[in-house]
Amino acid sequence: MSSGACAHLAAIKSVKQPKLRVCEECIKTGDQWVHLRTCQECGITLCCDSSPNRHASKHAHASKHPVIASAEIGERWLYCYPDGQLADY
Repeated sequence: MSSGACAHLAAIKSVKQPKLRVCEECIKTGDQWVHLRTCQECGITLCCDSSPNRHASKHAHASKHPVIASAEIGERWLYCYPDGQLADY
């Protein structure tokens, strides 16, 4: 992380990778997703804000888990919800 990263992003020492490349909540309901994000607190993989259900944002706000990582192949970035900061890793 860069020295300008917020405290939440600076606290990430090892990026959690998705166990499966599916939205764990959309699978339960049979819904579709656009892109996937992995919570860096608990490791759950959920759908992005471009997806109809926006499960990753809902999870972050409900659980207070601040940081997600893109779970898309070839993307290497983190996002902090409370601080609105994006960082490459």
